[in-house]
Parts: sequence; structure tokens; C-alpha cells
Amino acid sequence: MTAPPTVNLRSLATVIRSKNAGPFRFTLDILFRDAETYRRLKTSGAITPELIAGLYRLPADRVTDFVWFDPGRALKITLVRPVSSGAPGDTDVYGAQQHAPLLGLELPTELLAD
Repeated sequence: MTAPPTVNLRSLATVIRSKNAGPFRFTLDILFRDAETYRRLKTSGAITPELIAGLYRLPADRVTDFVWFDPGRALKITLVRPVSSGAPGDTDVYGAQQHAPLLGLELPTELLAD
């Protein structure tokens, strides 16, 4: 049995980024290419706080905000940083490279079909 076809999140979004949301959190922003793709992903339930927590190897309760923002065709996710910004062991003071786990996210193409 073969795996169902997938599409990478990068091909569905115009922007995937991260940034600090204070010294103890960072925010992920995903801005989708078009309203239809945004609507289908939002209603599919394919992207969840639990999925994001798994990508970041964090407990689900470390995802503090998970907001679908209709006017911007965007998903905004806030996570508690494993190490506060600038603390010993922090590898990304600005939180600008924390979006990397999202870049490999594969989603079933069937979510986008009629």
C-alpha cells in the first residue's frame, strides 16, 4: 500500500515566519496563498495545536495560542520557548529561525480537492 499524495506547506503559503513574542514565547505565522486553500485547511482540522507541538517536540500545553485569522488568510501560533531569549543555551535570540520545522510539513492533497 502506498502513502497518499501530499503537498508541502511551503507550496500553500506565501509567508512562513517566526519571531519573538517577548522573551519567553515565539510566534509562528503562516499566510496562505489564497482564500480557498486557507478555508480548506482551516476546516479540515489537519493543522492542530497537537501537530505543532509534535513538530517542536513540546507538550501540547506549550502551544498557548492557535488563531485562524480570516481577514489575513493566516494562522498564528504562539509557543512557550524552551529557553528564554538570550539565556544560556538559547540559539536564536530573535526567534527568527524557529519556523524551520514547519518547512517540512507535508499535508494530504485530498484536503485541497473538491
